[in-house]
Amino acid sequence: MAASADPQRIVIENCSIATVDAHDTEYASGHIVVAGNRIESVGAGSAPEGLTGVVRRVDATGHLATPGLVNTHHHFYQWITRGLATDHNLFNWLVALYPTWARIDEPMARAAAQGSLAMMARGGVTTAMDHHYVFPQGSGDLSGAIIGAAREMGVRFTLARGSMDRSEKDGGLPPDFAVETLEGALAATEATVDAHHDASFDAMTQVAVAPCSPFSVSTELMRQGAELARRKGVRLHTHGSETVEEEQFCKELFGMGPTEYFESTGWLGDDVWMAHCVHMNDSDIAAFARTGTGVAHCPSSNARLAAGIARVPDMLAAGVPVGLGVDGTASNESGELHTELRNALLINRLGAHREAALNARQALRLGTFGGAQVLGRADQIGSLEAGKLADLVLWKLDTLAHSSIADPVTALIFGAAAPVTLSLVDGKPVVEGDHLTTVDEDAIARVTRDEARRLARIAAGA
Repeated sequence: MAASADPQRIVIENCSIATVDAHDTEYASGHIVVAGNRIESVGAGSAPEGLTGVVRRVDATGHLATPGLVNTHHHFYQWITRGLATDHNLFNWLVALYPTWARIDEPMARAAAQGSLAMMARGGVTTAMDHHYVFPQGSGDLSGAIIGAAREMGVRFTLARGSMDRSEKDGGLPPDFAVETLEGALAATEATVDAHHDASFDAMTQVAVAPCSPFSVSTELMRQGAELARRKGVRLHTHGSETVEEEQFCKELFGMGPTEYFESTGWLGDDVWMAHCVHMNDSDIAAFARTGTGVAHCPSSNARLAAGIARVPDMLAAGVPVGLGVDGTASNESGELHTELRNALLINRLGAHREAALNARQALRLGTFGGAQVLGRADQIGSLEAGKLADLVLWKLDTLAHSSIADPVTALIFGAAAPVTLSLVDGKPVVEGDHLTTVDEDAIARVTRDEARRLARIAAGA
């Protein structure tokens, strides 16, 4: 058998490097060599001599290289309903917006996905995730539209195929025509897994099973959804313990708190991650740690909806895998993950004597390796190490915004949002010079604005 061709190489030199490996290895001035879609070497000083197939050399003086950011919770469709219900708590916000969301269709879903993905990619996200659970009757192929937008953008992507079967007539919040039947939700979810999930090491698209939340989903959908996911070998995702009202709901309806309910339906395990987890007591955290259940921490959304502050330092101390999430852009209008690095650190320091609750390097780890853990991809992405996939970001830190901060990781986390000079996904550039290379940002801005207006008109006339 003939030897494989020598791969094309990209050489990045003269940058600070935060690898986020198991030892938090950092280099004040170092190099990264990318061969094809893998990281070939990372180290101090210049790249090795004699490299062949070098198609590009990047002088990254004044930059910090990190792993690409990993977003672990989002609702792309909300991009076209930003700026609404801005002074509501979660349940009132849902009641206000569900009638509008129930009118989305395939062109709207695609446009909203394009807007959400573009904003994240410009801000250093190389692996995105979307929890889509609104499937109005006759709305078209929403999952296909979302996956197509991610493929066009060139980012690595997990679609958490959501579902709801508890509507207003059953005591839930969504309108009746915006939910699926138990059988329909399970069949459509399985079909989405079969059509789109890629289990390979360098997969660009993966699918998770993701009933929306305990208050919008029947117990049977939770239980059978978990069974479906494990039969198919994919991960499980849902919302958990986001508000005090959710805890009361679970106790009234199921006779137990959210964590106990999740465990009773098969929803704790190292193949599960949950969004928010704000209201967790010591026994809840211990159960997550014991089972390896992951958490998507969404600090800006939790603040926007006044849900509370998740006990992230306690979760990390207990060994719970924790990543960061933008959450839907109707509850985090900025729509990008770099904000969450900073807000996770600051919000978790609120309170007396909490100045060391999280530090800059822990925040960076949440947004990179922690996210890879909860998505089940820690052996592939989330740190800069030889053999891992070439998903990385160069942050420009030599401008006025960061000029007097000596430590580059502190500059990135504590400072203003840093421009992204280069973002590679699978070894290919997605951002160059703070601009997307794969799509037209202005065209996306126009189409998302148009679709937001169309949705508003439809909802107003409903």
